[in-house]
Amino acid sequence: MHMLLTIVGGVLLLGVFLLFGHLWGATAAAVALAGKVFLPVWLIVAVANLWVGVSHAGYTVREELPILGIVFLAPAIVAALAIWYFSRP
Repeated sequence: MHMLLTIVGGVLLLGVFLLFGHLWGATAAAVALAGKVFLPVWLIVAVANLWVGVSHAGYTVREELPILGIVFLAPAIVAALAIWYFSRP
């Protein structure tokens, strides 16, 4: 359940980034840039989630790495689709 909530939070955070990209630039290129900025930010959040799982929840890094992959990739794929959509002419 925590993993699903983290993924949903990532998609919502992407929505916030895309909204701010639209508000600040009002062009498709600005929205695509906001999606590109989201990716490293989301990677940091996903790694922080891994750290919490290892240091506080008692999981091993080996157990948490697949979770990191899923938690990062699900919103990153949505971001990649948004970047592609807003980058096309």
